[in-house]
Amino acid sequence: MLVLLLSFAIVLLDQVTKYQVCLRFYPGESIPVLPGLFNLAYVRNTGAAWGMLSGLNGWLVCFSVMILLGLIIFRRSFLSDVLIHRLALGLMIGGIVGNLMDRVRLEYVVDFLDFHWGLHHFPAFNVADAAICVGVGLYVLSSFLVPSHPLREIRPDRTMTPGEG
Repeated sequence: MLVLLLSFAIVLLDQVTKYQVCLRFYPGESIPVLPGLFNLAYVRNTGAAWGMLSGLNGWLVCFSVMILLGLIIFRRSFLSDVLIHRLALGLMIGGIVGNLMDRVRLEYVVDFLDFHWGLHHFPAFNVADAAICVGVGLYVLSSFLVPSHPLREIRPDRTMTPGEG
């Protein structure tokens, strides 16, 4: 239930913030919030992270659906039933669904959080992107903290056959 609630909350927050940006900004418009550090901007991202694969929206929709289905179907293969894994899964699913909704509805993703330092800009992102990154980060961190992490489990009932390494 936690995974569903968190996923829903992420999708809702993501879509509401994107809607507000689209209402209040023109595409390409940027307003400084913390001068020299942070702007709110309206960026139409037709690609994946950092604008990679720009213009391949159909492929990105298919890829997002495959990742989403993989997370749901194979979750027991790589997630334990611990809080940090439920949080990671909820964040990742919510983020993927939030961006997928944009891709299907708009054929681009609305990004608006624009961090920079002087002339160095970090690519703009949104709530869904942040949720995916935090979810993946929690999962990676858990591989060091969770003794029952599926990637670390030793299975004594399994014997090696010749050629396995």
